[in-house]
Amino acid sequence: MQVAPERTVFVILSFEGPDVYSQAGGLGVRVKGLSRTLAQLGYETHLFFIGDPELPSEEMHEGGRLHYHRWCQWLSAFHRGGVYDGEEDKLRDWDRSVPSAVIDGIIAPAIESGRNVVVLAEEWQTAATINLLSDSLYYRGLRDRVVILWNANNTFGFQRINWGALAFASTITTVSRYMKFRMWEWGQNPIVIPNGVPPSTGADADSAAIAALREAASADHLCFKIGRFDPDKRWLMAVTAMAYLKQSGSRVRLLIRGGREPHGVEVMLLARSHGLHVADVKAPDEAAGLARVLRSHPHADVINVTSYIKDDLLELVYVACDAVLANSGREPFGLVGLEVMAAGGLAMVGSTGEDYADPFRNALVLETEDPVEVVTLLRLLKEKPDLAASIRKRGLATARDYSWEKVIDQLLLRIDLAAAQQAVRQEGADVPPPPAKGTRRKSVTPRKAAPSPKSIT
Repeated sequence: MQVAPERTVFVILSFEGPDVYSQAGGLGVRVKGLSRTLAQLGYETHLFFIGDPELPSEEMHEGGRLHYHRWCQWLSAFHRGGVYDGEEDKLRDWDRSVPSAVIDGIIAPAIESGRNVVVLAEEWQTAATINLLSDSLYYRGLRDRVVILWNANNTFGFQRINWGALAFASTITTVSRYMKFRMWEWGQNPIVIPNGVPPSTGADADSAAIAALREAASADHLCFKIGRFDPDKRWLMAVTAMAYLKQSGSRVRLLIRGGREPHGVEVMLLARSHGLHVADVKAPDEAAGLARVLRSHPHADVINVTSYIKDDLLELVYVACDAVLANSGREPFGLVGLEVMAAGGLAMVGSTGEDYADPFRNALVLETEDPVEVVTLLRLLKEKPDLAASIRKRGLATARDYSWEKVIDQLLLRIDLAAAQQAVRQEGADVPPPPAKGTRRKSVTPRKAAPSPKSIT
């Protein structure tokens, strides 16, 4: 299969997407970067996601090459809590409507114009969708012009997937060696294609704004942590480490941005029980606003940002902090750590899915769940500023190797394998089954390619 902008259309299926409403973790960031870069490379790209009910159902970007298809908006209007609010209702509507919309609106017209289609689906919510889509393509005689890849970013929902049907209908991929090993437990051996990040911005960082943030923080240790309030993210470890530093006489400032998850209550209770002062604030629009927030809460050890932080401000925070605590205990990939590197910051990460992290060279890598390890590493950064600078510099170089352009180069090469695998499966579907033992094979007419096994959830 020739994959070239003039011959290929990409369709991406994902519950999460680029809207603030649609983002609950790294998946929304992933599909935003992937779809945008494909379009910038010249590919017609369609992204289907659970969109903000107040935004247009369809929208074009990147000179008309990137098409947003906001789905289930009529349901999202009743579920204002974000992409996974009302998830089961959205899932049923998604499976009922997405396959026919993709085939009738995109795949069939593309094939009629002489082009091929690559479908990239993300996470367990799209597994049944892929099976339904593949079935329909078989019945309509279009399956041989479509390559389907299904990607796992996490182990969430694995128990709801019909793995046999999914493996027949698609080529399964994942984002790290850690996830590959975890998927062996489910009888799968996926292809690893890492996440990507936008081009590195570290060289363009606003040094004056960064200096202003550090001055406003007025701290011996300024750190930042962002992610879902989930025990796997080891929030309690991060908070306890800050408490140990404060108890030893250091001035600490921990900026945090969590989610709506109930574990956040436990995190705040622990912080206060350790004697840390917590201030809840709305995210300002720019660095000067954040500097004012820091100055207006001089006694706050933990600044809990309760609203969405814009990307530009987030990158400045990454650089201004001594370290970003991406210290997950179980991380399928660790996208935040890579984003920190791309911005020119210093990431402190766990040691599961962070394939990109090289201890003391481009990141600090935690080997235990002991808060004392965090304390020791933060003190090391103060004692060895040259080491800290070196880690930031090498982090920038690493991020360039994980730019979306380079990741898509890997993806395009893997599409050839996926096309070959799926062609063999289709040919196999044309071969009649062997005769029962002890009987003669009768003359038969090759049967039409059968649909893949029906999906179940």
